[in-house]
Amino acid sequence: MDSEVKVIECPRDAWQGLSDIIPADYKAEYLKDLVLAGFKHIDAVSFVSPKHVKQMADSEEVMEKFRASLPEGTEPPEIIGIVVNEKGLERALATPGVTTIGYPYSISAYFRRANANMSRGESRALVEMLHKETKAAGRGLVIYISMAFGNPYDEPWGPELVEETLEWLKDIRIKTVSLADTAGNATPEIVADVFKRAYEHVAGVELGAHLHSRPENAEAKILAAYQAGCRRLDGALTGLGGCPFAGDELVGNIRTEDILVAVKKAGGDTGIEASRLTKILAMTNEIRSKYAHAPIAS
Repeated sequence: MDSEVKVIECPRDAWQGLSDIIPADYKAEYLKDLVLAGFKHIDAVSFVSPKHVKQMADSEEVMEKFRASLPEGTEPPEIIGIVVNEKGLERALATPGVTTIGYPYSISAYFRRANANMSRGESRALVEMLHKETKAAGRGLVIYISMAFGNPYDEPWGPELVEETLEWLKDIRIKTVSLADTAGNATPEIVADVFKRAYEHVAGVELGAHLHSRPENAEAKILAAYQAGCRRLDGALTGLGGCPFAGDELVGNIRTEDILVAVKKAGGDTGIEASRLTKILAMTNEIRSKYAHAPIAS
């Protein structure tokens, strides 16, 4: 099996719940320095209501400044922009530099209603529309299956819900799907089981993992996904951000640093050298000290 791993760095997920607004110039500089550090795939912006996610209200401005800041001759990265409705899609498609649209599809009825106020049918209709419109516009599309490893609500859950969703996504020709541990419920055993069963349903689909974890459990979850065949891993430097519903500030995004170490230990290759991360890690810690002392749910 191929040992090359695609690492998606997720500053959007790291930043979106911070109460203090990071200036657009700083966000743009951060994205530029991620590229210079070797990151080729970045979950950078979202196009959602500023009333609900104030931190992302300046996504168009950030992208404009970011693109202008790249040194001449630098290969532009894949930039993922998250949308949750048709209006967000219109904004994303109108924003130069956004190469891929991301949409969180929840298999939890409660979570889907609370976050997007949609029924299952409405959400599925939106996914089909996103597929059609992104294909016509020459953009990529990644669908995140939220609550893929369990949920904290009083709802039925099992790998079969993930499998049914994957079958549907494959049938409508979605090519990239990421399984999300939205509330940090996954154990290494659950991660391994879900991925092993998922691969029976996704021939021709790129399958990724967006995991949340307490720091001491992160490596085991990463290795469980990798050993089950996953070659697309989301992370955030220093583990900043995560699910506001986790109920524990230590249950955040998987640290990208942990991904690099775990993948190397397993014999894989991320193409990212830890020695090049000094500046971007310093910027991440500056964001922690200036803007992350009062996180809020988004």
